[in-house]
Parts: sequence; structure tokens; C-alpha cells
Amino acid sequence: MTPELKLLIDRQQINEAVLRLAAEISRDYYDSRPLLLGVLKGAFVFMADLVRQLDIPLDMDFIRLSSYGSAQKSCGKVTMIQGLKTPIKGRHVLVIEDIIDTGLTISWLMEHLQKKKPASLRLCTLVDKPSRRCTPVTIDYLGFSIPDKFIVGYGVDWDERYRNLPEICYINDQTED
Repeated sequence: MTPELKLLIDRQQINEAVLRLAAEISRDYYDSRPLLLGVLKGAFVFMADLVRQLDIPLDMDFIRLSSYGSAQKSCGKVTMIQGLKTPIKGRHVLVIEDIIDTGLTISWLMEHLQKKKPASLRLCTLVDKPSRRCTPVTIDYLGFSIPDKFIVGYGVDWDERYRNLPEICYINDQTED
């Protein structure tokens, strides 16, 4: 059965958020060459749009983690599927994430990266779902804060489906009016 999808954030809102975040990041990193670290697979669409709007020198790398599998809720156990390839000791590192939910996965990653002694470590996420937070997370660059809805689109998936949607939708759970 195909779930009913409802629009939450449209293309224009996403584009405006990407432009705003790129301006903030360009301003803050104008005198350095940060390493942007994309968390795969979800952040790839957001990161691609974001880096095209940055007007600073930068490097990129990717890391792949999993804590969801095919479920709609994080299982709480983080698995590193693809590790970091670029040394980060002494580098300014900006982690690019699609969504922060419980905070368990990203806090695990930030602690893991901090042990590698970067010069600075910051976090940029397109979407934050603060009502689901189990672990405190500091978000330095935020696109949207959303209610507790299961979202898909613009890189965010449900069991590898819906990443290609150009906007962010939520799965209608039939409990709303």
C-alpha cells in the first residue's frame, strides 16, 4: 500500500533556506577552508545544493551511518557503514546532515569526530525535529524546525524510497483532522 504524502516544505522554502544557510556559512568561514562532511545518504541532495551556493574554498568528504534500517523510528544503535577518508586533525569541520531527530546518531558522530581533534566542529542540518530529542544536540546552522511527523523527500527516505521528491512531505498517519 502506498502511503498518503502531504506537503510540509515546498521547493521555494527549501531554496530560500539553502541560500540563507550558504550566506551564514560563507560569512563564518570566509578566512578558512572548511571540510564539509556530508552524512550519507540523506544529506547528499541538501549538500549538493548548499555547496553550489557557497563562495568560499572548501573540501568535501562523506561518512555513512545507519540507525533506522527500514523502520520509521531510530533503533538507537549507530553503525558506521563508510568512514571518514580525510584527516581532520586541526581542520575546521562542518557536518552536513539532512535531519536531526532523537539526536542519538548525530551526537555519536560528533563525539567520534571530536576525538580526532579538529580545529572546530560545527553542525548544519536542513531539518530539526526537537520534540523527539533524547540527547542534547547543538545545531549551528538550521534550515527548519518541524513538528513530530515522519518526513520524506529532498534526500530523506523511508526504506530507500522518496529521496527524489523535490520537496519535503510527511506521511499522513490518518490521525489528524
